Amino acid sequence: MKYYSTSDPSRRASLEEVLLKSIDANDGLYMPEIIPVLPDTFFYEMEHLSPAEIAFRVTKPVFGDDIPEDVIKSIADKALSFEIPVVELSDRLYVLELFHGPTFAFKDVGARFLAGLLSWFAGRTGREITVLAATSGDTGGAVANAFSEKEGIRVVVLYPSGRISPVQEKQITRAGRNITAVKLQGDFDDCQRLVKMAFSDADLKKKIVLTSANSINFGRLFPQSVYYFQAVSKIKKDSDRIAVSVPSGNFGNLTSGIIAARMGLKISKFIASTNINNSVPIYLKTGIYTPHPSFKTISSAMDVGAPGNFKRVLHLFGDNHKAIKNTISGYWFTDDETLAGMRELYESYGYLADPHTAVAYLGLKKYMDSNICTGIFLATAHPGKFADETFRATGTVPDLPAFQPAGDSVRVASPNDYSFVRKIIEKSF
Repeated sequence: MKYYSTSDPSRRASLEEVLLKSIDANDGLYMPEIIPVLPDTFFYEMEHLSPAEIAFRVTKPVFGDDIPEDVIKSIADKALSFEIPVVELSDRLYVLELFHGPTFAFKDVGARFLAGLLSWFAGRTGREITVLAATSGDTGGAVANAFSEKEGIRVVVLYPSGRISPVQEKQITRAGRNITAVKLQGDFDDCQRLVKMAFSDADLKKKIVLTSANSINFGRLFPQSVYYFQAVSKIKKDSDRIAVSVPSGNFGNLTSGIIAARMGLKISKFIASTNINNSVPIYLKTGIYTPHPSFKTISSAMDVGAPGNFKRVLHLFGDNHKAIKNTISGYWFTDDETLAGMRELYESYGYLADPHTAVAYLGLKKYMDSNICTGIFLATAHPGKFADETFRATGTVPDLPAFQPAGDSVRVASPNDYSFVRKIIEKSF
């Protein structure tokens, strides 16, 4: 399998280059030149498969030319070692729970799979790999946990000061000595901008092997396709039209769903559900895409005003606004509406949801008001990670499973300045 860049579709790259560089010199994101369609037999069998078995069957056609089959299977088994339940709330209404991994968020799936891929390549090259990630909340904890104590891999996580929950911060700062937690005086867009500057720094990349664990890395994004297959495999078989609502921030999660559909999974509509960081829902309505600085909300992991993966969505549809609208509907919600959605889920279904999951529920509900379908919304974080907001909405404090820290990370407070961050990345601070 070869990969092309969204900035230069004529150029081809290997999987090793894609995983170890993440983006090209012109800020382009990599995509496989072919998205394989899975055989009909897989779709008949998938309801009887575990998440790890689904992951192996889905990823092998893409990664199998570059990585031995037994290695892919081992990576899938280790990455998907937890359940991904599909909960029926009512007739034709389901929630896919993605928070049963070690950091209680959906990003455990992609981060753990990527950690397996990079560990294998690190062993082949014999060089230390520096993994650089920006986080608006859950990515940092998932990446830190997935790469903790991995031989030959060092991780630097940038997170915005005061904009992630205490649980999320603990998961980043207690992950182990090969993790450097950088508390940046800025917002997520600043974190993401500095990461992009590092990847555009030719001199820095001559000194170290630098890659990303954000969803800009195809090795993190693509394995997330797996749980869309898991969701569809577990719902009632009389469902013909299936709509999936995705709480969306940087749009990697939704992109992975579209890839799943391109591989043959029958999903008729995706719903991009956002908070007031609504540049994509506005694009879907008007055809005009206007990124903006991020606004702070209670669904903090979605506080992204300039979603990096949206260029992949545009590219998948040839920049055709009409084609995108035919596949994706978009809605956005305020904090007050989000709290009301959390309260409604609890009072109507006895279901505790975090703010991000509530946004996904609200988007699906709005779509189903005028469309007959079976609906699935993604529960992307355990409500206990947002205990204050959950209690405010429902009067209930959810129990969060015990977090098992590996040890103190290296901790650095940083100004919003690339030269300072660069020193951290190259270990010269």
